[in-house]
Parts: sequence; C-alpha cells; structure tokens
Amino acid sequence: MCELLGMSANIPTDICFSFSGLVQRGGGTGPHKDGWGITFYEGKGCRTFKDPLPSIHSPIARLVQEYPIKSHSVVAHIRQANRGNVSLENTHPFTRELWGRHWTYAHNGQLSDYEDLDTGSFRPVGETDSEKAFCWILHKLATRYPAPPEDWPAMFSYIATLAAELREKGVFNMLLSDGRYLMAYCSTHLHWITRRAPFGKATLLDQDVEIDFQQHTTPQDIVSVVATQPLTGNETWHRIVPGEWVLFCLGERQEGL
Repeated sequence: MCELLGMSANIPTDICFSFSGLVQRGGGTGPHKDGWGITFYEGKGCRTFKDPLPSIHSPIARLVQEYPIKSHSVVAHIRQANRGNVSLENTHPFTRELWGRHWTYAHNGQLSDYEDLDTGSFRPVGETDSEKAFCWILHKLATRYPAPPEDWPAMFSYIATLAAELREKGVFNMLLSDGRYLMAYCSTHLHWITRRAPFGKATLLDQDVEIDFQQHTTPQDIVSVVATQPLTGNETWHRIVPGEWVLFCLGERQEGL
C-alpha cells in the first residue's frame, strides 16, 4: 500500500518536517519505493514535484526537504505500485482543473472492477485505478454542479458519497484539495493532528529529528496534518474511523458534516 500526507494551514506554512518523515518511508523505513510526489498551493497556483525514484534516493525529494515552500494546502504521496508501471505518469498526486481551480488528489489502496467508470471529458493519462477514480469523481462533480457550488461543505459531503461507492470496489483512502479545503476519506488507515498555540516539540518516528514548533510559528498559526500513519511519537494523533471523512479549511477542522 502507498502512504499519504496532507497539510492545511491558516497561514502559509512549510511542510519540511513532516515531509522528511514521509521520505524515510519511501524505500528507507518503509517499502514504498515506486515513486513519490507532492503538490503545494500558492494563491491560485500550485506546483508539483514528482519522481518515479524512491523518495529516500531522490535528489528532487532532497530539494523539497531543503526548500521551505510555504503553502496553505499540501498533498503528498509515496507509492507502492499495484496498478500501472513505475513511471512518472502513474506517480501521485494527480491534478486537474475544475471551476477554474486546480484540484489535487492522491489515493492509497487498490480497486477492482474500476475499468468501466465513466470519466466523461476527464481522461486518465496513466494506467492506474487511482487516476481513473479521480477522473470519475471530477466527472460526477461537473455533472452535478455545472457551476461552482454555493455550499462547499455540502459539495464535499457529496464527494464522500462517491468515495463510499469507490470503497465498495476495494481499499480507498483519499486526500483531495482545491487549495483552500483539504478532504481526507478513510477506508482503512488515516490519522490527523491539529497544532496550535501553545506549540511544543515534536520528534519524528522514522528519523532522529526533533523540532520546536514554537521557534517557527506565531500564536495565530493553526496547522493540521493528515497521514496514513502518525509521523511523530510524542504527540496525540486522531484516527479517522474507516468509512468516515474529515474536512479542513485553512487549518481548521470543519465540524458537523
């Protein structure tokens, strides 16, 4: 299985610390050696770095670890291939345009009987079940909402029903972002944590690295992180129950959905 990492923040924030822990699992402390990718949102734009090499050996991954790109929303993925060759076009995350926004998606799991999913005008570039499912979700959204929705939380509730349909075809853990919102749908394993003042210290599980967040934040900062498995050992992570989902907007978890 692959692993996912997402971030949502109210103030543009870098993800170097958490990403460094994820990188170790891409061929180091974990078996996810079939490529990696990460997308950062900056205003209306986004930039994506991908490499079919294991993240532990990737010069591009080292660049991202050392380059503190500040973003409101981040989606990252390390791959253990089960559908499609190890190649750049099959490397997550995937990005498409809808309603004048860049949508970014990453999937952990494996689906069966997905070939007949109707993707409309959203066509996969690679061969993965993951990208096919993403294109199907976007097609369903574009059909239901010809114009941008007025009620965005309700729209994400609709996406959750689509994710539940895909879960019936196999394992479907998903991260999805439009740059303002970050949605996490759990099929088997996903965890989240929200950090806010007073900030403390955190230590990575996969690398002997500690950070004192108080030295890198302001009292107004709110940062939420989603990961397949907790990345730190001295903090309390919340497990998302399989079949449930959470939605973050600029760092804050959205309640009552």
